[in-house]
Amino acid sequence: MNMKRKPKAPGEVLETQFMQPNHITQKELASHTGWTRKHVNELCKGKARVTIDTALILGKAFGTGPDYWLELQQAVDIWDALHSEKRKERLESIVPLMKMVAA
Repeated sequence: MNMKRKPKAPGEVLETQFMQPNHITQKELASHTGWTRKHVNELCKGKARVTIDTALILGKAFGTGPDYWLELQQAVDIWDALHSEKRKERLESIVPLMKMVAA
């Protein structure tokens, strides 16, 4: 996984690769999935995370399977974690166990 650039958020992928090419509006996706239009908008804008339930529904609606959406979300989550100053400091303080065992 390339960690130099933040991965595309699942909502951006949803909007640019699934909704726009197929001329699906947020209102139509909301109606089709039973979500509110606000929830679809928050997904598209990256304000809402893809949960397992969301992934199951998107996977069914677009024929991708839930793993596709969960992997997109996980890539963003990992990038965010690795670029958090607090987590960077914590990770830098940890010595790999295998190096300790070999010493």
